[in-house]
Amino acid sequence: MKFGPVSPDEALGGICVHAVRHGDVVLKKGVKVGPEDVAALKRAGVEKLVVAQLEAGDLAEDDAAALLAQALRGPGVRVDEASTGRANLFATETGILIIDRDAVNRINRVDPALTLATLAAFKPVVAGEMIGTVKIIPFGAPRSICETAAQIARSARVLAVQPYRIKKVAVISTLLPGLAEKVIDKTLKVTAGRLALAGASIVADRRVAHDEAALQAALSQALQDGAELVLIFGASAIADRRDVIPAAIES
Repeated sequence: MKFGPVSPDEALGGICVHAVRHGDVVLKKGVKVGPEDVAALKRAGVEKLVVAQLEAGDLAEDDAAALLAQALRGPGVRVDEASTGRANLFATETGILIIDRDAVNRINRVDPALTLATLAAFKPVVAGEMIGTVKIIPFGAPRSICETAAQIARSARVLAVQPYRIKKVAVISTLLPGLAEKVIDKTLKVTAGRLALAGASIVADRRVAHDEAALQAALSQALQDGAELVLIFGASAIADRRDVIPAAIES
């Protein structure tokens, strides 16, 4: 790609790098300079303007961004239409973001013209959330480096969303004298809200004495009834592996 100041005639077909405002002439950054623009620039007395001119083998910024972004798209990921050299990637599933950090680093080392940024690996994400972005820094990039980066992306699962699988959750609360029911009710309400973010819900609410045998029986019954996950809220903190809750789980 050629880059630098040229005369209006030489700018024809190039991309305006900086906005030009001279008298009645306004040429916005990023626009392709056409014949009418050249004539207007000459009438206004503009002698030089900075343009970027793609050469054989170059890709325009949006085409380059789209090429790499599409190569990055793994399960649970969609790519937005590229604009101003940027293509954003979004989650299509609610789940955990899986990232191949080594592949991300290798892509970013290909050339300063290309950059990939993502959210942190293993971050919980929701459908529709932006999880990454590809940005082409100049107005164009050699196809060869774009293909190199895209090949790295295709050879690894760089970016994917692993959807949550557990949907049915049972909650067992143990009881001791003095524990108010409203405390348990509040805990259930907060837990239900957190589970909803993962598309899961509470399918059973069991309240039993803080006793190993009672808790063991409730655990067994919850699993027999189809719970995929059981949460236990103890009325008393665990003091030892032989205490009520760990002993009931083990048995």
